[in-house]
Amino acid sequence: MDPASSIALLLGLYVGGMMGGSFAAILLNIPGTPSASATGLDGYPMAARGEAGRALGIAISASFVGGLFSFFCLFFIAPILADFALNFRTEDEFSLLLFGLTVICTFATRSLVKGLISAVIGLMIATVGLDPVMGTMRYTFGSVDMSAGIHFLTALIGLFAIPQLITNLRHPDQHMKSVSIAAGFRNVLPSLADLKRILMPVSVGSATGVFLGILPGAGGPIAAFLSYEYSRKASPEPEKFGKGAAEGIAAPESANNAVTGGALIPMMTLGIPGDPVTAILIGALIIHGLAPGPLLFLERGDFAYGIIFSFFWANIFNLIIAFASLRLLVRLLALPKTLLMPTVAVLCVIGSYSLRNNMFDVYVMLSFGLLGITMRWLDIP
Repeated sequence: MDPASSIALLLGLYVGGMMGGSFAAILLNIPGTPSASATGLDGYPMAARGEAGRALGIAISASFVGGLFSFFCLFFIAPILADFALNFRTEDEFSLLLFGLTVICTFATRSLVKGLISAVIGLMIATVGLDPVMGTMRYTFGSVDMSAGIHFLTALIGLFAIPQLITNLRHPDQHMKSVSIAAGFRNVLPSLADLKRILMPVSVGSATGVFLGILPGAGGPIAAFLSYEYSRKASPEPEKFGKGAAEGIAAPESANNAVTGGALIPMMTLGIPGDPVTAILIGALIIHGLAPGPLLFLERGDFAYGIIFSFFWANIFNLIIAFASLRLLVRLLALPKTLLMPTVAVLCVIGSYSLRNNMFDVYVMLSFGLLGITMRWLDIP
């Protein structure tokens, strides 16, 4: 493809993947992306009580607003935000990431100790592989496969999908209420009351997502959890969070979609990726002989603004396609779990293998599945 078409394709995948991750989180309690982990906290309980259409409608609407907000930030204030991100020092970034981990630990309201144990386990797993500074092997036990580290998505699939699969297969007769959307968009589009309820969370999520998107290393998951926590503390009814609150869906969904535009800002203006996906986008630009950075706007202004408006249209088509396919997605709830769950299990294996075309990743995924089941039994978040 020519550069404009190839980058537009990748941007469509980027934006669509962020929104699409919430569908699996809401319908199956298995996040499609790391950023959708926070969405499932309230999305799945809402779907379980027969409001899957409403939950998906809120998620899609919040995602669209977050993505559109980040587009305007990208278009109008990219230089200002890029300068601010450039002034962030290593200790500032460390403090932000530590703060993000601490906030996630606070979700373990019944036991902060268990939350900290979970965070420490995660940090230990993240150290496996090649040290990025010294180039030495850490905790590989002489295994060549371990030298590349534990792939984030492999761990995610194992920790979230396998325990949920086991739970569903243990109770195959427990079906969630099927949601009829035959009446059209009236049953899916958020009501006026819902729009008023999610106005504050969407605003918080959009601002948080753009801000964290421009900071290298933060990305969607931290933005989603931080916005969820901010919205919960600001809500007059915080006790409803985790039980199917609309605000608990809107905040993380607007945040993780706002990250997309925010992450493009340092990528395009400084050549620094805001998250792993924009790192791939930089690779795609280099393949086409284009160097991301300030010179991109000076030498190839037409291409730079083509990327920005491709991002805008990606958000528009994202909204249209998501609402158009809701009828099919909600029908997943009517499928017998005895058919649906084995299919998901096979896709988990295929997905884990296809990440690096390595069976070792499949074994890692299954191992993390056992870890996830154990953590559920011990009530560790």
